[in-house]
Amino acid sequence: MKGLSGLLLVSCLVCGGSSVLAAQEKPGDVTPPPKVLVIQREFVKPGKAGSAHEKTESAFVRAMMAARWPTRYLGMDSLSGPSRSLFFIGYDSFAAWEKDNMDMQKNATLAAAIDRASQADGELLNAYESSAYTYREEYSLRAPVNIGQMRYMEITRFKIRMGHRKDWDELVKMYLDAYGKAVPDAHWAMFESMYGMDNGGVFLMVTPMKSATEIDQEVSAGDAFYASRNADDAKKMSELSASCIEAVQSNLFLFNPKMSYPRDAWVNADPAFWKPKVASKKLAPKPEQ
Repeated sequence: MKGLSGLLLVSCLVCGGSSVLAAQEKPGDVTPPPKVLVIQREFVKPGKAGSAHEKTESAFVRAMMAARWPTRYLGMDSLSGPSRSLFFIGYDSFAAWEKDNMDMQKNATLAAAIDRASQADGELLNAYESSAYTYREEYSLRAPVNIGQMRYMEITRFKIRMGHRKDWDELVKMYLDAYGKAVPDAHWAMFESMYGMDNGGVFLMVTPMKSATEIDQEVSAGDAFYASRNADDAKKMSELSASCIEAVQSNLFLFNPKMSYPRDAWVNADPAFWKPKVASKKLAPKPEQ
């Protein structure tokens, strides 16, 4: 379900590139959000999206599979806003991110393959950007989900006014309480910017969805939410929203299995969708980190 809409809007963009979700699986293949989320985004030139970009991205997947690299990643394409691809990479800590980078540098064969793939991929791009975010569990609602069953990612970006962090904290907590009770199926994970060009007072509400039907359901959910609030709460939330939110934007992305290096659990959830078909040799990957 969409997040803090109207009072926080209802959902946005952010990122692109080559990514991973490295959190440990829970029973039922439910994946908790990673503590550190690296988001890379690639802005694709006009006419270079689709099969052309999938072809160059498949070189990264082949390189990872050939190396049996343990870190996996999720790729997706924009359905709104500028033409771009996002890649999510999750780690348990910044130290784990560092180790992954250092291990890759030490692997000469993999590093060379990544360099070649990057050169070919770069010909299709207008820009590339990488950012790092930290998971904010206290701002999230029923965040763990089975990513293998999801097909879309709705991302809402909130820019908070300087000096209004306390107002934001109060607003989100009020919203979690009211929306969580009014809409039992609502879920999202909230991340706070840590590093990157666009950081400082930036929060991302990330909502995985199984189908676009869930977008239609958000309208009814929003009606239930607004009807559930009393006048005093509605007034307070509106005032807090106006006080602390400088800007908000929502965008929708479609998972792309051809540009992903999926976890075993995702593949098991739907082999027909996730099973990689880009590698020239079928190699069993190492267990995920």
